[in-house]
Amino acid sequence: VQLQASGGGLVQPGESLRLSCVASGRVFDINGMGWYRRAPGKERELVALSTGSIRRYADSVKGRFTISRDSKSTLTLQMNSLKPEDTAVYYCNAVRNTQIYWGQGTQVTVSS
Repeated sequence: VQLQASGGGLVQPGESLRLSCVASGRVFDINGMGWYRRAPGKERELVALSTGSIRRYADSVKGRFTISRDSKSTLTLQMNSLKPEDTAVYYCNAVRNTQIYWGQGTQVTVSS
């Protein structure tokens, strides 16, 4: 499974961005997909997960971010009301059986 993330950029506080992740390869039996992020000097952290009908969010993004699994191969993250503390490299991942796959990351910078 290969993952390609896109949609990052530089925005001002309060603005929105939409990240997309497209999976290719053996996508038919992907169990779940998610978004993680790593801010400068910090550990990678979970942002949101989508597994079947279950959606899970980090407390810091609840009410602002929405994860969608649009198809077997496409995952999106709608990010509204962005804050400077959301600045990070965002990674999508996919779980297929017991294997975990990672995309290359897309930079999100929130700054005035």
